Amino acid sequence: DPCPILIFDKVRQAHKYLFCVCASSGWTSLPAPMFSRNTISVFSILKKCIGQELSKITMPIVFNEPLSFLQRITEYMEHTYLINRACSLSDSTERMQAVAAFAVSAVASQWERTGKPFNPLLGETYELIREEQGFRLVSEQVSHHPPVSAFHAESLVGDFVFHGSIYPKLKFWGKSVEAEPKGTITLELLKHNETYTWTNPTCCVHNIILGKLWIEQYGTVEILNHSTGDKCVLNFKPCGMFGKELHTVEGYIQDKSKKKLCVIYGKWTECMWSVDPQVYESQKKSEKKGDGKKNKNVDRAVNDDADDMPDVQETVSVVPGSTLLWRIDPRPAHSSTMYNFTNFAMSLNELEPGMEGILAPTDCRFRPDIKAMENGNMDEASQEKERLEEKQRAARKERAKSNQEWSTRWFQSGTNPYTGSQDWIYSGGYFNRNYRNLPDIY
Repeated sequence: DPCPILIFDKVRQAHKYLFCVCASSGWTSLPAPMFSRNTISVFSILKKCIGQELSKITMPIVFNEPLSFLQRITEYMEHTYLINRACSLSDSTERMQAVAAFAVSAVASQWERTGKPFNPLLGETYELIREEQGFRLVSEQVSHHPPVSAFHAESLVGDFVFHGSIYPKLKFWGKSVEAEPKGTITLELLKHNETYTWTNPTCCVHNIILGKLWIEQYGTVEILNHSTGDKCVLNFKPCGMFGKELHTVEGYIQDKSKKKLCVIYGKWTECMWSVDPQVYESQKKSEKKGDGKKNKNVDRAVNDDADDMPDVQETVSVVPGSTLLWRIDPRPAHSSTMYNFTNFAMSLNELEPGMEGILAPTDCRFRPDIKAMENGNMDEASQEKERLEEKQRAARKERAKSNQEWSTRWFQSGTNPYTGSQDWIYSGGYFNRNYRNLPDIY
């Protein structure tokens, strides 16, 4: 009988060929399916890290996904049409609704994404130009300790600028890993002379040690329109005792006098709706009366070893008179074997003909460890990851010997003019394609 390894390798090569032939026609996949994580125990690595920050802890590569964190934050742009919609609206409340929907959609790709993106190397960059969606983006890893990723996206026709810097703070709590995405997100609608700022909710991955991995988002997200004083407050609810609130988002838009203008509700994994506050409150009172007549004795299995994922109820109960703001796009049928990537995520490593001669040499499409993992070569990926990390450490030691400070290329440390907080501001020039004197990081 043929060797199983050879059979698998032939299947993998077929995946590569199909990807190269079909990517340009819109069919998306990865060159190889993901490897199983069931054979690796992470407890021996994390047992001494409870309550501590994880940015300096080396994790087995099998827990990664073949994307850099710079590419992961680029997924904010998957639903750019919501920004374009906001630009086209004449009413400020409707613009805030579209911006709120965009803020929720920006975390939707994390649903079931339990793999860890690769930590960007200092000086690593990523660019993405999508003419059909009307934007271009550049990002840079501007700091290693603490790890800070800065990004800048702009409309191709001058309608908006979207930028921010993210400092993902990770903590291990025994059975779960909590990721707090510190940093400010800023969206400027240039036509309307409006600026919105917010921070993303906290993401938690459950059952790191034992059981089925599952994700929830929780925390309060406040979106402020600095021009009108309007504010949108979104509550990403934790799943609760019986999982009733899993994935639920509920909030409201208020004007500068704190008058509620509308209620926004839905699920970050499914859809978001808007409705008049009085209609919403009336509906909720009616539902509470109905719940009071139901039997509330619900049995729940006790499990000290794993946090059972609640049954997912994916249908939002729509209040009559509501307006749909956003609905998630379905993922490809093979997504579960491809790191639960969306079609957008699967395209982020694609190197179209001619791109090699245009991209900056620091672009993470050229990272050998990510590329090896995407191709299914896990041993090579692990070796390359170790080599790149050692090269980064050696470069840091050399700078220390000569008392040289690291100099960022495309972003400069500064103050966000709208929030007054520390931020990284795009200094321009990336798309002039002058890439001389860039660091050799790969």
